[in-house]
Amino acid sequence: MYPFVYKSLPLRIVFGEGTSARLAEEADLLAIRRALVLTTPGHEQLGRAMAGRLGDRFAGLFAGAVMHTPVGVTEDALKRAADLKADGVIAVGGGSTVGLGKAIALRTGLPQIAIPTTYAGSEMTPILGETQNGVKTTRSSPEIMPRTVIYDVDLTLSLPVRVATVSGMNALAHSVEALDAKDRNPVVSLMAADAIRAIVSALPDIARTPDDVNARSLALYGAWLSGLCLGSVGMALHHKLCHVLGGTFNLPHAETHAIVLPHAMAYNSVAVPDVEKQIAEILGAHGAASALHDLAHRLGIPASLREIGMPEAGIDRAAELAIANPYWNPRPLERGDIRELIARAWAGEQPLVDS
Repeated sequence: MYPFVYKSLPLRIVFGEGTSARLAEEADLLAIRRALVLTTPGHEQLGRAMAGRLGDRFAGLFAGAVMHTPVGVTEDALKRAADLKADGVIAVGGGSTVGLGKAIALRTGLPQIAIPTTYAGSEMTPILGETQNGVKTTRSSPEIMPRTVIYDVDLTLSLPVRVATVSGMNALAHSVEALDAKDRNPVVSLMAADAIRAIVSALPDIARTPDDVNARSLALYGAWLSGLCLGSVGMALHHKLCHVLGGTFNLPHAETHAIVLPHAMAYNSVAVPDVEKQIAEILGAHGAASALHDLAHRLGIPASLREIGMPEAGIDRAAELAIANPYWNPRPLERGDIRELIARAWAGEQPLVDS
């Protein structure tokens, strides 16, 4: 048995069907009396529905959250919070909205409640990624964490299949990387393996039968565990690449994770053969990287970074940024190999596993 340190995250989880009806009760537990509700422009109606559940605890709505948490948007939301004298924030939506809630909490100390509607998992992490001047940076602090997370399966039933599948692959990436993290431990590894099983079982069912409540529930459960894994151990090559690609080229977050995941798994396979074997067994395949690639293809997820807007001219720039201030990784990062990885992901080619 390898030596390890395990530290649990201090937060409250409310999971089930219809659980968002308990929002006012959960706000009271945090002594929130003037709540600022956060959404993206597309989720404004849902934000107003949650405002109705808050009753007189609702102070106002900010429906301006966007991908990659631009600092300028955060500054606008902070002004809105100050004008309303808000004493808490309620983030309703996916990773973009949760990220904005985290950014506000970090700067103000306000308690936050997250109500995720996708499988992004960021609500379970003390990590904030922000973009400014085309560069995405991350930082970690306990103040970033939501105090309460309400998982309501009912809110995911309207999530389009395309969004559900790419969001699920994003969550899957968190668990896959947790298994070979530098600070992995037996508890997180058990959660990661269970999350992978749940997600790979649920996503094909959602693709076939979008209103399958059991599949949606299983996917949300897997996303919760995946986010918890991401928040408990360090990140490596996969997340470094996705942060670079997303922040530099403004690529859609979940699609970037889904496309990069098999290639990052292939790159690291030679350094973590035990993890590669474990994931392959869970997927019922001979190779983890090819199985992840094939799963994404069966789910109809874009196969290449080119399809989601990355310019071919950006491959070299991405490779340079990926090896600058790199995260720890089980396999050393070599510029030529990283460039080839990115080029293959850009072209949508099969992941290359070194022998």
